[in-house]
Amino acid sequence: MNMNHKPVEVIIVGAGSRSMNYASYALRHPDQMRVVGVVDPNPLRRAHVAEQYGLAAEMVFADVEALVVRPKLADAAINGTLDAQHVATSLPLLQKGYDLLLEKPIGIAEDEVLELYRTAQAYGRKVMICHVLRYAPFYVELKRELEAGTIGDILHMQTEENVDYHHMATAFVRGKFANQAQGGSSFLMQKCCHDLDLITWFQSKVRPVKVSSYGGRSYFHESRAPQGSGSRCLTDCAIEANCPYSAKKLYVDHPLWPVYVWPRYLDGVRLSEEERLASLRTDNPFGRCVWRCDNDIADHQAVMMEFEDGSTAVHNLVGGAAKACRTVHITGTKGEIYGELEEGFFVVRHPHLREGGVYSERRVEIPVSRDMHGGGDHRLVEDFVRVVRGDASAQFSTSLEHALVGHLVGFRADASMASGTSTKIDWSAVMSK
Repeated sequence: MNMNHKPVEVIIVGAGSRSMNYASYALRHPDQMRVVGVVDPNPLRRAHVAEQYGLAAEMVFADVEALVVRPKLADAAINGTLDAQHVATSLPLLQKGYDLLLEKPIGIAEDEVLELYRTAQAYGRKVMICHVLRYAPFYVELKRELEAGTIGDILHMQTEENVDYHHMATAFVRGKFANQAQGGSSFLMQKCCHDLDLITWFQSKVRPVKVSSYGGRSYFHESRAPQGSGSRCLTDCAIEANCPYSAKKLYVDHPLWPVYVWPRYLDGVRLSEEERLASLRTDNPFGRCVWRCDNDIADHQAVMMEFEDGSTAVHNLVGGAAKACRTVHITGTKGEIYGELEEGFFVVRHPHLREGGVYSERRVEIPVSRDMHGGGDHRLVEDFVRVVRGDASAQFSTSLEHALVGHLVGFRADASMASGTSTKIDWSAVMSK
């Protein structure tokens, strides 16, 4: 990256774990990016961010409205608010002149996502969506193989995301994404808009035109509760000691997912073991039995799509797996590619009838991060810095325009699952709305 530029100045909007992760790029590369402000309704969170980045008092805001009444104070904003707040908080930022790095999903409904797109176009703002997997070395190298024609024209793609049992229980059964009215997004859009985006990126020369989807909530509801289970793990459950979803096991003994479970964890507050146990026994929602929560989202879903050229794709989302992983299998006219992100390699196979075998196989090794985003987070931020500067070398891979395609597939898939019917996407009608 060109070292002659002054750092791009950004304001954090919604100081949650994801936006703070993106913002931490500034700590590693202060010559490239500098955090100059924060917007968050939580005064403790604001104070914590202000201390971490040395912010002046006048650069700390409780809401976006307080920010945008001021003259433009930075080059860009990193928006990591909750899903249902993404568009409402982004529109005034774009209108004020800020470029935007926006956490996925873009929004919670097709119409509001298209409104954001039109606003960005009208004001000439640059918007990147945090589809970090496009920047993960695993998928970058896989895309390179596809573009080189290694397996010919794509005929079919199959991807899968397995959400492991402790993540499922924490985020999507007990947690803030479990109830769509509260969290804003469906299970598919919260967890797999990444994967739908990858599919449309792999087949970027043509658009998806038909979508069908099936699935639902089959496991995490009261009719599945085992005999002896209670309302809370640590108060009235006779099987807690042997239950894989035990709140004590997951959140105290190991402990997993502290950012979700302990409300002031991001503010630097650390509870003793006794305090954590007491919390789970009383009003902490993460102490509830997973079969007796207010969750209403699906726990498994299959999405099928057809592209303009007749090629097809299937994405499977499975909640409650033993092992978390993302897999991909792409079959072309000349061969196939198969891989699993977390394993750090994929294989390229071609038909090869010979003595001792019927296909050849080449293994492509990828140095991969174990952060479930394959090392893509800070690579995305690095590219965002280039985009804001107008650097011709910027990939701008996850522009709002590019990200729209996978999002519309997701919204249509959820509608299909709800109605039991397939749906078509008329792109000329969509983009003219």
